[in-house]
Amino acid sequence: MTNSLRPHGQNRAPLPPAQSPADGVPSPRSPQKQQNQQSPSNERTAPRAAEGKQRDAFFDNAKYLAIVLVAVAHFWEPIKGDSRILEGAYMMVYAFHMPAFIIISGFFSRSFDMRADRLQRLITGVAVPYILFETAYPVFKRFADDAPEQDISLLDPWYLTWFLCALFIWRLTTPIWKLVRWPLPLALAIAMLASVTPNIGDDLDLQRVLQFLPFFVLGLCMKPEHFRLVRRRSVRILAVPVFAAALAVGWWAVPRMNTAWFYHRDAAQQLGTPWWTGPVMVLALFGCSLLLTACFFAWVPGRTMWFTALGAGTLYGYLLHGFLVKGGDYWGWFDHAWLHRPLGEIFVSVLAAVAVTLLCTSPVRRLFRFAMEPKMDWAFKRDAADLARGREKREQTAVREKVNA
Repeated sequence: MTNSLRPHGQNRAPLPPAQSPADGVPSPRSPQKQQNQQSPSNERTAPRAAEGKQRDAFFDNAKYLAIVLVAVAHFWEPIKGDSRILEGAYMMVYAFHMPAFIIISGFFSRSFDMRADRLQRLITGVAVPYILFETAYPVFKRFADDAPEQDISLLDPWYLTWFLCALFIWRLTTPIWKLVRWPLPLALAIAMLASVTPNIGDDLDLQRVLQFLPFFVLGLCMKPEHFRLVRRRSVRILAVPVFAAALAVGWWAVPRMNTAWFYHRDAAQQLGTPWWTGPVMVLALFGCSLLLTACFFAWVPGRTMWFTALGAGTLYGYLLHGFLVKGGDYWGWFDHAWLHRPLGEIFVSVLAAVAVTLLCTSPVRRLFRFAMEPKMDWAFKRDAADLARGREKREQTAVREKVNA
């Protein structure tokens, strides 16, 4: 939200500001800095501060670090093989990397409503990239793997595109979760019911949509002070033994637990277990994921770092690194024996982190902006509110020029 000077004598109520561009997770801005921009003592500096649209470094840092963990875990899949240590680390990372990303997505979806401009950004920032990458991945497999012609289906998300499909559905349901009295218990109940319903099928990857739903709803229910609560020094210290214990539990669970539970894409019956284990595992994994996510947030720096700016391009890194993982699998990059040894596993981890970092940089974002953040003004009508906001913005610009003169 921005604050600007308006002409004297203008008594009409200001129009609601346009939502920030969507990049999978809306652009985070510091609530505290927003308040400072709106204070009377900062009236002369408010226009310049508003032009800068200051982002909250903590959330950009969290998004970047989470996407690095996502990429590293995906690069581990082809090489973990019989490595119990790597499989245990893989299970631990999978327990919280997507929940952390989804919670942030929910937190910055709190203001979403059915206003025309926000629906437009949902379409251009989520639906259009879903359609393009849902088409691009099968085409890539067809040529890179020399495979038979691949079917393209917008109803069956392929590989990484499930998150875009889920985000689109979650955000559309945001007004409902803001309306009900107990949103989180209701979302958990829905996730538990989904875990015992194998007939849901693969359409729109609804199993994942429903089983990950509680994390999105939790983000909707959270406030800035909740994030500050887990960033205290005492929590950062406690996070060390918690992560160590989680790694030990992951190592212990490797021969005893099906890793597919962490994907949240199957019902209990599909995993060969009794139906009642579905609700139990939903609740157990939700608790474990929350604990590890809290520890992850505790370690995320709140100040501006060298990688902070990369947090705005995490959707680029998320969708594009899938081509590297799949390409490496198709072309046999991961078949070298030395990559399955400890030094090789470390090398692959570092390579994954570097690759996804480069994919979040500004040059890559400029190159692929046509697919991730298309303007598409030609496809939408201009409503009266948009036109009025444009007039108000021009008036504010004229006032700023007079004030700065």
